Amino acid sequence: MKFPGKLAGGISAAALVASAALAQESRPSASANPAPARSQSTGSPAPAAVPPQGESVAEAFAQPVFEPLLQAWTVAQATRLVAVIEGIGAEGLDPKDYDLEPLKVALASGPSKELNELASQSFVWLVEDLRDGRTPMEAREQWFVVDPDRDLYPAGKVMAEALASGDIAGTLAKLNPTHPDYAKLKAELAATSDGQTAKRKLIRANMDRWRWLQRDLGSQYLITNVPEFQLRLTVKNRIISTYRTIVGKPGRTATPQLAEMVEGVVFNPTWTVPQSIVKGEGLGARALANPAWAKRNGYVATKGANGYITVVQQPGPGNSLGQMKLEMPNPHAIFFHDTPSRHLFAAEFRALSHGCVRTERALELAMTMAILGKGATKDEAVAISTSGKYTKVMLEKQWPAYITYFTMASDINGQMATFKDIYGRDTKVLASLDKPRVRNRTSVPTDEVIVIEDDLQDS
Repeated sequence: MKFPGKLAGGISAAALVASAALAQESRPSASANPAPARSQSTGSPAPAAVPPQGESVAEAFAQPVFEPLLQAWTVAQATRLVAVIEGIGAEGLDPKDYDLEPLKVALASGPSKELNELASQSFVWLVEDLRDGRTPMEAREQWFVVDPDRDLYPAGKVMAEALASGDIAGTLAKLNPTHPDYAKLKAELAATSDGQTAKRKLIRANMDRWRWLQRDLGSQYLITNVPEFQLRLTVKNRIISTYRTIVGKPGRTATPQLAEMVEGVVFNPTWTVPQSIVKGEGLGARALANPAWAKRNGYVATKGANGYITVVQQPGPGNSLGQMKLEMPNPHAIFFHDTPSRHLFAAEFRALSHGCVRTERALELAMTMAILGKGATKDEAVAISTSGKYTKVMLEKQWPAYITYFTMASDINGQMATFKDIYGRDTKVLASLDKPRVRNRTSVPTDEVIVIEDDLQDS
C-alpha cells in the first residue's frame, strides 16, 4: 500500500512517538497510579473535618464522624507539628491559617486535652489544604475535576500514620503533588524575595492549582495547559511529544477544566451539526433545498415528520472535525479533535474555538494512542486512518486526559514561564489568598455546566 509523503511522514512520527512512549512505560515506577476521577457537576460533599459553627472542638470531635480525627499528641509530636506550620510558607500556604499561636500556648502547658484538640484540628486543616488545595470551590471558575485524593488519603488515616511514625513533616510531605512542576514552582517561590508580592502570589496560586488535581496523574496521560495552547503526551512524567492547540474563546464557550478518560479514537469522524447552525443559520433548509451543494460539502440532511432537521457532515477532507477525534465522554461535550483549518496553529493567540480542543498533528496523536492503548497495531492504524471510513477504535488501555489552567508553569522547553490569563481565572484565586482560610468547604464543583456546541466554522 502506498501513501502520500505527508501521510507517510505522519505514520513514521506516530510510530516513533509510540516506540518512545513504550520505552518510558516499560521502566519500573514506585508511584501509585490511581485512575482519575470522572468530571461531574453534582455529588455529596465528604464529611467536614472541622467543627460546625456553634460547637466546641471537643463537642464536635466527640461525635462518631470526628472520632478518628481526635488523637492524643505527645509534646514531642506537637513540637514537630509547630515546626511544620512555621515552615508551611515554603508550600505556598500561610502559618496563620492553622491556629499556630493557640497551639503554641497549649504546647507550653504540656500534655492536655486542649493540646490534643488543637493539634488534631491544625493537622486536619493542613491535610485538607495540602491534599485538596486551599482555594474554595467558588473561586475555581469552570473547574470540574473531582479530586479522588480525599478518599485515598483521609485525614484520620494520615494523622494516625504521622503519630505512629513520629515523622509529622514527612507524612504531610507525602501529600504533595508528584508532577515535577510543583517542585519547580516551590523552588521558584523560595528564590523570589518577599518584596515581589505579586509574583509570590501568582506562584502560590499555581502551586495550589496542582493540589486541585489528584496527587499522582498516572504513568501515562495527556495534559493540556489551556493558556499555553499546548498539549503534552506524557509517560512517567517525561514529555514524549507536544502539540499546539486551539482552545475555546473567552466567554461562555471558554474551555472548562476536566479530568477524563480517553476511551477510544475515532478515525474519519462524522460531525453532527449543532442546531445553532442547522436552524439558526439556515444550513438545514439550504441542504434540503440544494442536494447537489449538500453532497459536495459532505452534508446529509434529514427532516423528521415533526419538521425537525438534522444535518450530519460525512467523513472527508473538509469535515470540520478533520481526520480524528478522541472519544472522551463527559457532560460538557468537550473532546480533542483535528481541524481542516490547520493554518490557525501558526497564530500566537489561539483561543478561537467554541470550547473543544483542536490539536495539531492530530492523526499522529490518534495513531499513537491507538497503538499504545492496544486498540490497533501500527498496520491496522494505518489501514483504518487511510480508509476514509468512519471507524471507532476502542482502547484496551485507556488514557487519562487533563485539561488544566496554569498561568505559571514549565513551558514545553522545561523553562518556568508565565502565560496570559486569557479567561481571567486568576482573579478569584489570587483574591482567596488574601482572605481567611475557608472551613467546612465543599469538594463539589459549584459552577454551571455549560454544554458546548462547537460550531467549528470559524476560519
